[in-house]
Amino acid sequence: MDDHATARSGYHHGNLKEALLESARKILEESGHSALSLRQCAKAVGVSATAPQNHFGNKSGLLTALATQGYAELVARMRSSLPPDASRAERRSAALQGYVAFALENPALYELMFARDRVLADDPALLEQVGACFAVLADTSQELGLFPSGDPNLEAREQVFVWSLVHGYAQLATAGRFKKEAMKGMDILSIFPEGNQTG
Repeated sequence: MDDHATARSGYHHGNLKEALLESARKILEESGHSALSLRQCAKAVGVSATAPQNHFGNKSGLLTALATQGYAELVARMRSSLPPDASRAERRSAALQGYVAFALENPALYELMFARDRVLADDPALLEQVGACFAVLADTSQELGLFPSGDPNLEAREQVFVWSLVHGYAQLATAGRFKKEAMKGMDILSIFPEGNQTG
């Protein structure tokens, strides 16, 4: 039986690549990176062991596709529920909250997205989505009022500050590090400096 016939009898997703990514993501979240393989994904979907190679080549290709999917979802999450005329302050709040929420809901995928030794870091599709993610954070990092306005590196400092803060918070939150009673009720917005932000 060929791959296509096996696929037709073994899954009902209509798209083999998407079905393989769905099974890979489930394995990743339930059992971790070490349990994930092309063979396991093929078995879960019901196709031959070699079928995933046509789409991903090897495990690194599969992980890269997963990370790419993750960044695309992260961008969407950071922009969700925003009106077309949202102010920068509103965009900033949505981005910060969306970033942390995505990490908490997808801890294994989130960890993979920043594991450069597991993915193909120069993959064009991955780089496109990473760039889109950074663009959201770059937009929301402007007009913070936290650094001297005459600083020639103001834009870069603001961008590094925002990404470092939200990424660090997300990593600590997913690791369950905020255990002190006073910390439990705090979210990312409650620790964000007021500065002289404008909307």
